[in-house]
Amino acid sequence: MLDRFFKLTDNKTNVRTEVIAGVTTFMTMAYILFLNPNILSVTGMDKNAVFFATAVGAGIVTIAMGLIANFPMALAPGMGLNALFATVAVAGVGMMSWQVGLGAVFISGIIFIILTVTRVRQILVVAVPTSMKLAITVGIGLFITIIGLKLSEVMTVSTAAIQPTMDAMGKNGGHALLKFFEWNVGIGSFKNPSMLLCIIGLTITAILMARKIKGALLIGIVVTTLIGIPMGVTVIPANFTFFALPDFHNLAVGALDIKGAFSMGIWTVVFTFTFVELFDTFGTLVGTANKAGLIDKDGNSPKIGKAMLVDAIGVSFGALMGTSTITTYVESAAGIGEGGRTGLTAITTGLLFLLALLIAPLAQLIPDAATAPALIIVGVLMASSIVDIDFKDFTEGFPAFMTFALMPFTYSIANGIAGGIVFYTILKVVTGQGKKVHWMMYLLFALVVARYIFLSE
Repeated sequence: MLDRFFKLTDNKTNVRTEVIAGVTTFMTMAYILFLNPNILSVTGMDKNAVFFATAVGAGIVTIAMGLIANFPMALAPGMGLNALFATVAVAGVGMMSWQVGLGAVFISGIIFIILTVTRVRQILVVAVPTSMKLAITVGIGLFITIIGLKLSEVMTVSTAAIQPTMDAMGKNGGHALLKFFEWNVGIGSFKNPSMLLCIIGLTITAILMARKIKGALLIGIVVTTLIGIPMGVTVIPANFTFFALPDFHNLAVGALDIKGAFSMGIWTVVFTFTFVELFDTFGTLVGTANKAGLIDKDGNSPKIGKAMLVDAIGVSFGALMGTSTITTYVESAAGIGEGGRTGLTAITTGLLFLLALLIAPLAQLIPDAATAPALIIVGVLMASSIVDIDFKDFTEGFPAFMTFALMPFTYSIANGIAGGIVFYTILKVVTGQGKKVHWMMYLLFALVVARYIFLSE
């Protein structure tokens, strides 16, 4: 029955290979169970509630990917997108509450479903040039890396504001634009236990990766957390138990505020979340499928349409569960590397995410310094796509460079993709290659320019 449903023989695979691939994928992306609660908790959300939403959301949507699309891809709350959510909904000073933020994510998911059913997202896959697809993967890798460096306090920012800036901060509730000479990025103190633990964890994880140990990221997180106990970075609470169901009293299931999201203005909602998520999930899904060899050289794949539909539904479902955008994970490539070719791989991964609910107390223990090395290592894996970008052709290389450079330096994935679209279109047109640019790229060019002119802050 499994052979007939998942077409195992047609895909030259078997049940054992698919299960091993699913376990491998889970081990490489299980860090999100520990990391997502830490990131979203800055919004005031309960860590336990975010852990529940992450496990259940990732489990159910990943199983759906296997059943509906028969695609060996796993999904979970996306890195970068959760950082964006935390930034706009940070407790006290964000532009919206976390409930309104979830409402905005839900609306963007509905828009995603419409764009997928009308095949607009599928056209995007074909329209965006290969060099930009690769650059998006690289940029997201750099973006994830900078999050890891910040979380672990390896990367620091020092300021020396002068009097006019101090006056502006006093008038604007502590907010002011610092001049270029008033701030600098630097490295943290080696006397900081958090930074020291991150460097130890990074060294251990890098060695495991270099020796091709399966589950190196997860092993690295666990070992680093244990080392953090005597260092005082990992704090074990009183009455700690290893296995227990999460506390269901503070769950954020159904806590989203859709009315509040609309009251902020539909355009603000659309261009704060949908704009970013459209490009972000597009980049991750295409980048993952590309890395897995599931998209041909012309950008086509017979399964990509169904995969995008599940990905779109996952966005709204994640918001209902109480987490930021659920999207396809590039770590799925690890399972594909083990031979996974069908949805049975995804279903195995999804079931493991649901079982992970039993280890909720452990999620509370993992310090940021233990998950940061995993982020940095994943950043390396994604940044490796840079070697396939054609930098000899300036009309390809420069837009690609702007795509991946703007992401970490402006702390926005959407800014990077927008910059790439603008410069790719301009350079192709002025060099007489305008006919090579897909009509969708011209439309995106107009939308991007309109967004930054009329909706910039």
